Amino acid sequence: MIQQKEHFHGSDLEKIEKIYGIRREDITSFSANVNPLGISPRLRETLAAHIDAITAYPDREYGSLRQCIGEYVGADMEQVIVGNGSTELISLIIQLEHPKKAMIIGPTYSEYEREIKLGGGTSLYYPLREADGFELQIDEFISKLNETIDLLVICNPNNPTSTCITNRKLRLILDACKEHGIFVMIDETYVEFAQNVNEITAVPLTKYYDNLIILRGTSKFFAAPGLRLGYAITGNRDLRKSLNTRQNPWSISSLAAIAGEIMFTDQAYIRQTRDLISSERTRIFEKLNAHPDYKVYEPSANFLLVKLLREDQTSEALFDKAIRQNMMIRDCSTFPFLDDRFIRFCIMSPEMNDKLLNCILE
Repeated sequence: MIQQKEHFHGSDLEKIEKIYGIRREDITSFSANVNPLGISPRLRETLAAHIDAITAYPDREYGSLRQCIGEYVGADMEQVIVGNGSTELISLIIQLEHPKKAMIIGPTYSEYEREIKLGGGTSLYYPLREADGFELQIDEFISKLNETIDLLVICNPNNPTSTCITNRKLRLILDACKEHGIFVMIDETYVEFAQNVNEITAVPLTKYYDNLIILRGTSKFFAAPGLRLGYAITGNRDLRKSLNTRQNPWSISSLAAIAGEIMFTDQAYIRQTRDLISSERTRIFEKLNAHPDYKVYEPSANFLLVKLLREDQTSEALFDKAIRQNMMIRDCSTFPFLDDRFIRFCIMSPEMNDKLLNCILE
């Protein structure tokens, strides 16, 4: 298991407040990767009207919510499983698959490895290389797959590199995994921010591959991490049955289920989010890409990975500089295969993006 250094997570504002003496309310977190627009206006306006829903148990099958999610992602509602955040679903899937040996494409989110270890398995990392712009080299990667691997974990678009794998290339990976008896778990937490969602998402592939499950949530795109609403899509009927049997009943509250139905149908909010992220992502990328002191990797998600090229700069020092101006970025030295030359920050409002760029570039 790769040893993880202590770091500030995007939600660790209490720690920052204590160490730096800055009120958490005054901190703009560029580390949390959450939609800068905040929650859906339709949700804000209408959820209170449903408060009486807490006087009854939610529908045990969550039929209306699953139907809504199915329409949102383009899948049959029977393929949809809902959970108490995607973290619960990751844990359940790993418990059921019980992999002895898993391969994880990294650097990436550390929770996958932790859950695999808790289940008694070991993790093998396949490193995305800086020399390749952190893009996965498909043919070489497929050559490393074999029968000793039980589970493959892919974050797509990947955190923290913001790179992605198209569903055309995912087909090649899934074919190879099918041949070797490998189950594939794809975390699509950030796919909704991508410019070319339809070219990246693997949801359509769930109709053809039974060795595949896709995870998504509402924490990032819908800016609702406290709602704890996640969902999975799979075409594997036996896996769906096993997950539903193993999962605690009523894992999602009545209000969370109603909130999900409202958010997934707020088309104006969804369009506004994608327009904002797309335009700001291009603007920030071009500005940093033109600067000789920084190397920025072409992003697909709502955040950018940046390498510091000046010898007198480190990620820790830049984190410190930014937080003293009430802005929190991610020091990426804690990620496997990255060091103290890398930072990550998400896209916020144009005004805040300019403030952070001034901090980085001055």
